[in-house]
Amino acid sequence: MIANDQILFEARALLTSQRHGVLSTHSVEMNGYPFGSITPYALGRHGEPVILISTIAQHTKNILANSKVALTVVQPSDREVQAHGRLTCLAEALQIAPEDHDTPERYFHYFPKSRDYLQTHDFAFHRLHLTRAYYIGGFGKIFWLEAGEIRRANPFSAAEEKRILEHMNEDHQAAMRHYFEIFKNISKPESQKIEMSGIDGEGFDLALEGRLHRFQFTRAVGNMMEARQALVAMARQAALAQEQRSAPSLAARG
Repeated sequence: MIANDQILFEARALLTSQRHGVLSTHSVEMNGYPFGSITPYALGRHGEPVILISTIAQHTKNILANSKVALTVVQPSDREVQAHGRLTCLAEALQIAPEDHDTPERYFHYFPKSRDYLQTHDFAFHRLHLTRAYYIGGFGKIFWLEAGEIRRANPFSAAEEKRILEHMNEDHQAAMRHYFEIFKNISKPESQKIEMSGIDGEGFDLALEGRLHRFQFTRAVGNMMEARQALVAMARQAALAQEQRSAPSLAARG
């Protein structure tokens, strides 16, 4: 089947919204068998998953012998798992160059505690260079996707993303709180700080109480101005919804 724009949106949204998956490698211990392990990931500047793995880990030993891997991510659900989306990305695990400082820093925004890992057990970053992907969006929705269809580079440079994050985290706590209240139905006291961890062309990620939450844009953005317009539009939508929620209670008291 040929994937349409909606299918591509769903597949990319699944990849961008999750923070861990099953990393399948070729076992060196048991030749001919696949080896699966749960692995955290964040998307790098090229729109591909980045993992931080230790040389003492079995999956790293497997990757050093055969760099071809698969990363499977699944849409969380408390209902039948096969009725929901899952995406398997076939890729080649490539260790990032020592001079690449942007990839680690972006990963640390999503997993702050992992910064200390580099001091122990000889951890290293690898980028999963996508080859092809297999998406199942539910019964009868099965598609092979080419790498160029599932991969979307981040339109923001490291400096631009840093500016956006600093601006939102320092000046727009109220707006981000409204995002949670309206789009996630989550309310927290003002004393609870929210952190924007990252932003890309299709959405952004907010950290609350140590958990990351994905917010999708209604349409893709390609530069700083479009990102600002999208964030302002969401803030206005959230504020309006908040007013509409409050109106019935105010009328009842009147």
